[in-house]
Order: sequence, then structure tokens, then C-alpha cells
Amino acid sequence: MRFLRILIPASILLMFASLGSSQEHWTEGPVWSIDLIRTADGHFDDYMKYLRQNLLVVNNEAKKQGLILDFKVFVKNPTGPNDWDVALATLYPSYGKALDYSKADEEKYDAISAAQYKTADRDKQRSAIAYRLSWRTYLGTDMAREVNLKPVQ
Repeated sequence: MRFLRILIPASILLMFASLGSSQEHWTEGPVWSIDLIRTADGHFDDYMKYLRQNLLVVNNEAKKQGLILDFKVFVKNPTGPNDWDVALATLYPSYGKALDYSKADEEKYDAISAAQYKTADRDKQRSAIAYRLSWRTYLGTDMAREVNLKPVQ
């Protein structure tokens, strides 16, 4: 029992010490949400055209309205059958903005989508772009914090 009284506080101190030492190296920046996609054989160009016609338009407007800070599309040669070849990265000011639901933000996105797809009906919007699902496999989403390194003093 005496051993646990010493071990638990020591473990907590070590945990906080390791967190503090990482903050010594950087300051926290914005957060990237990264969707990893694998395009189907023969449909890479089709998917890129879809992104240019739809994702680019919607994200540019979302950026103008302050819903996101930035967005990027990354491509690479996959290293295996379950590896991504397209990554869709969206930059948010914080994890809260990236993950927390906001009715106001949803309403802004709904208006952007309605303008892009010429209808406010979500079912019609989904059916209008459903063809893209056969061109790709969604592999998952990853989140990463951008950090700003501090100079060594």
C-alpha cells in the first residue's frame, strides 16, 4: 500500500513533466483534418475532375465565409492495395472548430451546398454526386495539430 502511495503521485508528475517538455519545443497551431482516399483503377482523373468541379468550389466559399482556414489536396503513388493516393486536408483553427457541432456553421455549409448543387434538398444533392462513390474508397480520417517550432536558445 505504501508503494502505491509513492508510485501514483510519481506517475502523475512524470506524465505532466513529459507534457511540459513537449511545449518547450513548440507552440500549438491550427488543426488539419485529413481524409484518405484510394481511387479505383482507371478513375483517378474522373475523381480529380469531380474534386475540381465540386470540392474546390465549396471549400473556396467555406474559406471566404470563415468556416475553414485553408484546404489542400495531396496525391501520391500508393505503396499497396490499401494505401491512399489522394488526401483531402482541411485546416481549422482548433480541434473544437474541427470536431464540435455548430448549427450556425451547418447552416452556412447548407447554403453553400444549395448554391453549388442548385437545390437545397440534401437527398437530391447526394444523388447528384453519388456516382463518385464508385470511383473511390474512403480509408479514414486522421487529425493532426500543426505546431510552430521554437528556436533553440
